[in-house]
Amino acid sequence: MIKTGRRGRRGVGRRSGVPPKVVALGGGHGLAASLAALRRITGDLTAVVTVADDGGSSGRLRTEMGVLPPGDLRKALAALCGDDEWGRTWAKVIQHRFVSSGDLHGHAVGNLLIVALWEQLNDEVAALEWVGRLLGAHGRVLPMSAVPLDLHAIVRGHHPERPDEISTVRGQATVALTPGEVIEVQVVPADPPAVPEAVQAVLDADWVVLGPGSWFSSVIPHLLVPELADALMTTRARRVLTLNLAPQPGETDGFSPQRHLEVLGRHAPKLTIDVVLADEAAVPDRDSLAEAAERLGGTVELAPVAAPDGPRHDPELLAAAYDRIFRMRGRIGPWR
Repeated sequence: MIKTGRRGRRGVGRRSGVPPKVVALGGGHGLAASLAALRRITGDLTAVVTVADDGGSSGRLRTEMGVLPPGDLRKALAALCGDDEWGRTWAKVIQHRFVSSGDLHGHAVGNLLIVALWEQLNDEVAALEWVGRLLGAHGRVLPMSAVPLDLHAIVRGHHPERPDEISTVRGQATVALTPGEVIEVQVVPADPPAVPEAVQAVLDADWVVLGPGSWFSSVIPHLLVPELADALMTTRARRVLTLNLAPQPGETDGFSPQRHLEVLGRHAPKLTIDVVLADEAAVPDRDSLAEAAERLGGTVELAPVAAPDGPRHDPELLAAAYDRIFRMRGRIGPWR
């Protein structure tokens, strides 16, 4: 049975008219979808972004310049741009990719801008703040770790002709599309330093939003940075886990909604979740999802959050779902 509300553990609420402090964690298009929704309902928004990308323009810059991969950071900044002319224009500019027959081919303008500011300021966080100010971003963007990470996945049946063989797949771009069953993901280095501002944002938050996104390559990696994982487990904030609309080809082929929760729990057994948000049309077995959510300490919120024109989240519908969760869950005391 799907529960419709819950009061209890962390009494987080705000006075009427004061927006909640929200931290959203993830990477790529999934985090961008969440940010595009959240910026509509709060002006106090922080994105904490994965830094394991090794493909495309980001991978080339990471290899050549030794920097954090900027691509997911760029996508998060673009998602925080407003819907006015200024925001729409700058979002298009930083997302623009060059097409040429030379070395510039495939590079995104925003990636180059971010790396240029990193070189000028020698401070990743300050540089991202400058880009955000230029864009008029409705929130700030932080990397989850101070060093670029490599993602390794332990996979069963990566080679179709050997379905029971266990092998290691390396690199986020490869993991995201790997055939076979992903059993576990790891980051290298195994004990990476978190960005202190990201840790503090999680500790100061009223709500933490994890997902949607590539489950093994964008969502779970946040739980593998020890200081960030500790903050997620000890924060007084309430935690929302947003499920994808469909399994991702390769990485989560054949996954049910409840299986997403089970693998998350395996990677972070001490993490509790307050609310699991899912599209009502993407949950064939509601009772099983409710049981999986309860094992993580939470309840399920079903809402129509999918866009009518394809398998993506609609920003307005997702914003409405988040707003309802924030307003209805846990208002048992004064807001901090």
